[in-house]
Amino acid sequence: MTDVTAEGGHGAVPTGAGVPVEPRPALSRRDWPLYEVFVRGKRGLNHVHVGSLHAPDDEMAVHAARDVYTRRNEGVSIWVVKSADITASSPDEKDPMFAPSGDKVYRHPTFYEIPEGVPHM
Repeated sequence: MTDVTAEGGHGAVPTGAGVPVEPRPALSRRDWPLYEVFVRGKRGLNHVHVGSLHAPDDEMAVHAARDVYTRRNEGVSIWVVKSADITASSPDEKDPMFAPSGDKVYRHPTFYEIPEGVPHM
């Protein structure tokens, strides 16, 4: 039987001879990744960005987000995303990014004529 330990709070970890155990480098709090936190409220349909926090891993980020951003039971779902994994457009790119849709008039309801036989539209 292999000896086990629950050192570090990560559950049973084998410690017997012949069991390879790779040490994980310890990160200081300064090196923890930054996470963006999104919470869906009880009555809301969408997750809303509520803030950011640092955490050592994804699971701890969810727990920390719950503790920090839903203290009064205002949420039903939490998303955490590493800030480094988010790609976003810049507000400076607003015109080149969104202007092309303005010249596609078929996307606007006023482009289409409503037939006379349609009672409600």
